[in-house]
Amino acid sequence: MTLSISDTEPGKRNMRKISLIYLLVAIFCALFGIIYEQFSHGVYSGYMIFAFAFPLVGGTFPFAILSLFTHGLLPGRLPRFLYNAGIAALTVGSMMKGVLEIYGTTNDLLIIYRFAGFVLVGTGLMIYAAELLSARKSHYEKNDSNETQQ
Repeated sequence: MTLSISDTEPGKRNMRKISLIYLLVAIFCALFGIIYEQFSHGVYSGYMIFAFAFPLVGGTFPFAILSLFTHGLLPGRLPRFLYNAGIAALTVGSMMKGVLEIYGTTNDLLIIYRFAGFVLVGTGLMIYAAELLSARKSHYEKNDSNETQQ
């Protein structure tokens, strides 16, 4: 029993670390938006103002919840990598759209950031869900074999 607890502690610490990094990124994005708009001569962009929301809501909160309340399987490297890349694409895309709006122009290619971001986040979540289902299935199979042996 002690072994399983010691195995999950590094994972939970890793989730806390990721959550803290996302919080720092959200603060950086908020400060970047504030400073950028100070020099924009009164022109504002909602995309720039709320760019911090992607790392805060999509990164800090989910990973903090995983580190506090999860007693099961934590996400592996691949789903975490895909999810993080998706949040990064959404954040950068929002900031780029804000920069272009403040500048007074548009670019149709910015939709690629949003598309790639949602695809990467969705793929990461689906792989994590598959990991959870696989772990649950193997847990039930192990319990069934233990009951059969007794």
